[in-house]
Amino acid sequence: QVLMVESGGGVVQAGGSLRLSCAADGSIFSFSSNAMGWYRQAPGKQRELVARISGGGTTGYADSVKGRFTISRDNAKNTVYLQMNSLKPEDTAVYYCNTDPPVVVNGKNYWGKGTPVTVSS
Repeated sequence: QVLMVESGGGVVQAGGSLRLSCAADGSIFSFSSNAMGWYRQAPGKQRELVARISGGGTTGYADSVKGRFTISRDNAKNTVYLQMNSLKPEDTAVYYCNTDPPVVVNGKNYWGKGTPVTVSS
């Protein structure tokens, strides 16, 4: 069961930009009424929430990305975006979208495949 599909990752030099997209299956959960988040997991580290947006559009960011990343959503398209500017090597990670808190399926947090981002120095 695929609830969310992330795309837009790639390899970019430090200082560059990427825009991630996440298409959600609105038939499974009510996209517009749920807060959505972008999470990332770097090699050897725990997954962390880096940006979130409420159903009404209120946003919040981790200190490490504040001022560089912008989260947005299009409720008509069941899609959430992450604009990433001024990328740093420490932003290298696999990026996932999910509700905040994450969707639970069969007693476990659901996670999609994510989209990898590599920032070279």
